[in-house]
Amino acid sequence: MTFVGKILVIVIMAFAILFLGISTVVFSTHTNWKQATESEKKKVGDLTAKTRDLTAAVDAAKKDLDKARADHKAAIDQSESKIKSLEDEIKQAQTEVAAARSKLEVAQQTANTSLAEAAANRQETEQLREQKKSVEQQANEFKLQQTELNDKIREQERQLKTLDENNKDLRDRVARYSTLLRKNGLSDNIASVTGLESPPAVQGEVARVDARNSRVEITIGSDDGLVSGHELYVYRTKPVPQYLGKIQVMSVDPDQAVGKVVGKTVNGIKIKEGDIVSSTIRPRS
Repeated sequence: MTFVGKILVIVIMAFAILFLGISTVVFSTHTNWKQATESEKKKVGDLTAKTRDLTAAVDAAKKDLDKARADHKAAIDQSESKIKSLEDEIKQAQTEVAAARSKLEVAQQTANTSLAEAAANRQETEQLREQKKSVEQQANEFKLQQTELNDKIREQERQLKTLDENNKDLRDRVARYSTLLRKNGLSDNIASVTGLESPPAVQGEVARVDARNSRVEITIGSDDGLVSGHELYVYRTKPVPQYLGKIQVMSVDPDQAVGKVVGKTVNGIKIKEGDIVSSTIRPRS
C-alpha cells in the first residue's frame, strides 16, 4: 500500500469515528434536532473544510511524493551512472594493474638477468684480478731473472774480456817464446817437443760438472804447468777415500782448465764439485 492510500485510510477511519461519535451523541442526547442539526452541519462544514485541507495536504503530499520519487529516481540514475563510471574506472585500474604487474614481472626478470650478469662480471673480474696478479708475479719473476741474466751476461762479458786479454797475452808470450826458440836454433813446433805427456806435480779441485758428467772445470791451469793433453786423476776423500777415474785436459787458462772424462768412472759414480784432481795420485794396482 502506498503512502497516499495509507493517508486515505486514516482519513476514512477518522470520518467513521467522527460519524460514530455524532450518532452516539444523537442517541445519547435528546436536544433540539434542528439546533443539533445546525450544530452538526457546522461541524460537518468544519470537517469538510478540514477534509479539504487534508485533501490539499494529501495532494501536496502526493506532489512531494512524486517529487521525492523523481528525486529518488534521479539520485538512483546518478548513483547508477557513478557506479558505472566507477566500474569503468575499476576496469581501467585493473587493466593498468595487470599491465603494471606484467611490467613488474618483466622488470624482475630483467633485474634477475642483470644480477646474474653482474655476478658473472664480478666473478670474471675476480678471475681477471687473479690472472693479473699472477701475470704481475710472473713479470716480477721475469724481471728478477732478467736482472740475474744481465748480471750473468755482464759477468761473462768481464770473463770474456779477461779471456781475450789472457789470450792476447798468451799469443804475445808464444810469439816471444817462438822468437826466442828460433834465435837459439830450436824448432817452435810444439808437436816436435817431447816430455809434455806427463803433467807436473799439481793438485786442484773440481769447480763445475756438466749435466752429462762428461766435462769438468778444475781450479788449476797454465800457471800451474798444465797444457792441453795432460791427464789427471780424480778421487774423493770423504766420507771415505775413493778413486773415481781420469780426465784429460782439453783447454787451459792461467787459473783454470776444462777436461773431459776418460772412459767411464769407477762403478759409474758421478764426479761432483769439490772432488780432488791430481797428477800424482793413481789408483791401486
